[in-house]
Amino acid sequence: MPILAIDFEASCLPRHGRSYPIEVGLAGAGRDQSWLIRPHDDWAGWDWTAEAQALHGLTHAQIMREGAPAHVVLAALADAVAGCRVVADSLIDSYWLEILARAAGRRSPFMIDHVSTLIDEWGVGEDRIAMAVAEADLICPARHRAGSDARWLATLVENLGGQGVMAPVAPLPAPVLMRMS
Repeated sequence: MPILAIDFEASCLPRHGRSYPIEVGLAGAGRDQSWLIRPHDDWAGWDWTAEAQALHGLTHAQIMREGAPAHVVLAALADAVAGCRVVADSLIDSYWLEILARAAGRRSPFMIDHVSTLIDEWGVGEDRIAMAVAEADLICPARHRAGSDARWLATLVENLGGQGVMAPVAPLPAPVLMRMS
């Protein structure tokens, strides 16, 4: 089954308050795609921290202006991952997928496995993991944006033994890529 890497950026980490997703990225087959997520009305009053903003570099005004509605992003994600296995390098990505799905009035359309599951399934040793991390760091030095973090994880998976299993991300229809009003 093809594998896609996913990553979310958020308003803050849950330990700092009520957190919501602001960007999601998918990567595979040398491509990556990300979507900014406009805060849903249900998230009014939830937390936004300067610490999170300093990491991802996105402002609240920017995601309000450039983000797509939750239901649009969720539909695009569901289409992009159809028939693929989805992995993340943090368990919290499943939480943010669930928050996004609830805002869209749906259940999560797919499950997210932790990359450690692949490592266990493939019997990858520590030396190979260290080499794969070093290679991913070299190829994908920019971090803390959803697309680049998903690309980093996809590169890691490819270097762990997933060559040839990464699936291309389907392009989004033009209206999703444009500013939504």
